[in-house]
Amino acid sequence: MYVGRFLVVGPETAAYRVSSRSFPNRTIVKRDSLLTVVPTEDAPETDNPYVSYNCVKPGGEAMVVGNGSHVDPIAEKLDLGYPPRDALVSGLFALDYEKDDYDTPRIAGVVGEDAYIGIVRRDALIVEQVSEPTLVATYEKDRPESYPFDPASAEEAAAAALNAEFEHPVAAAGLVRTDDGYEVAIKD
Repeated sequence: MYVGRFLVVGPETAAYRVSSRSFPNRTIVKRDSLLTVVPTEDAPETDNPYVSYNCVKPGGEAMVVGNGSHVDPIAEKLDLGYPPRDALVSGLFALDYEKDDYDTPRIAGVVGEDAYIGIVRRDALIVEQVSEPTLVATYEKDRPESYPFDPASAEEAAAAALNAEFEHPVAAAGLVRTDDGYEVAIKD
């Protein structure tokens, strides 16, 4: 089944996977405290604004994961002291779904003192607090749902997302909340 991009958010962990039929020549790179989706060196040139974006970014005392440019304003709201739910609602509502050929939903999550997951689709904005690992995807699984996910490390989180049984995997990022902050990892 092709679900497009997806993320899993739990109370102490998260993962994000780029899945793509249209732009598979992408990877995730670490830049300072950010994880960013970028085209690979052999990718054809494109002016598509949805191909490159920050997918993991710190905000306040939390970490934000998501599938597009909305990650940045959500993190900025957290830096300003917004509660995670309000930061997600604000960022998803402001940027809305992607205005591409598929009306691609935007998905995002926050891991911190409290964990939340959200999606904005053409027909809905949903933001929920999570107490167990929860998945949301851009297609097919576009409502938050419980998902079996129990990684012991960021590396395991990224590997589990990349190897999930959904079609067209490209790259994945994982994060785990620790006593010292957050551990992040990337898998291609």
